[in-house]
Amino acid sequence: MNSTVVMGTESVIKARKLGLVFQTKDSPVEALKDVNIDIEQGDFVSLIGPSGCGKTTLLRIIASLDKPTAGDITVNGMTPEEARLQRAYGYVFQAASLYPWRTIAGNVKLPLEIMRFSKTEMNERVKKVLDLVHLSGFENKFPWQLSGGMQQRASIARALSFDADILLMDEPFGALDEIVRDHLNEQLLELWKSTGKTICFVTHSIPEAVYLSTKIVVMSNRPGKVVEVIESSLPRERPLDIRDSPEFIEIAQRVRMGLRMSHSYE
Repeated sequence: MNSTVVMGTESVIKARKLGLVFQTKDSPVEALKDVNIDIEQGDFVSLIGPSGCGKTTLLRIIASLDKPTAGDITVNGMTPEEARLQRAYGYVFQAASLYPWRTIAGNVKLPLEIMRFSKTEMNERVKKVLDLVHLSGFENKFPWQLSGGMQQRASIARALSFDADILLMDEPFGALDEIVRDHLNEQLLELWKSTGKTICFVTHSIPEAVYLSTKIVVMSNRPGKVVEVIESSLPRERPLDIRDSPEFIEIAQRVRMGLRMSHSYE
């Protein structure tokens, strides 16, 4: 099976024969092996696979939080470390990770403070991104005063505050109930369409991956490899009820078959 995500002409994220072996006290653990990906600007790519297959590890390598032990990877034509220093991406973790003693506006502007933006520009950017994630009016609330879904939206706003071209999202809605998750999926699609960001998204949910993505990367059991790349034929305008359409169900079945293959992948 071809393990390359075949996209357009110029790759924003490109990996070739990427591998990572963790050294542990007992024995080495091979997390990723021979991963090849090409993600083009403006795409929404979901990584899906069995627990422990290396989805988050791959995202962390892109973000220069982990370093590969084999192969090559570039982000915007640079090493991941150079891309991090150039603020090429925003990262949204599984938990919102907001500081409880800072207001929502204070949390969102934190990276801007670190980058030494002027006070005027910080305020303008905070206002803009909170509006993007439908949190206008909550600037002076504290995280504990917001629901889990609202906290995650604030986390997304923080990742968007410095206007990076790439958004890396590590299963941000996994702990939320289905109704809230559906609502945030809709809002994330709206945000993606309005900003044109390139999004790389980790999920365990087949419906979520199919609903959100232009391409779905199915990964194998550890060591994680790319088993199959499924290109979505769904229109970019996607109301929630598209999930009942024959086309959506067909793509979901292909993902499900890919995941079954991933358990026996050699």
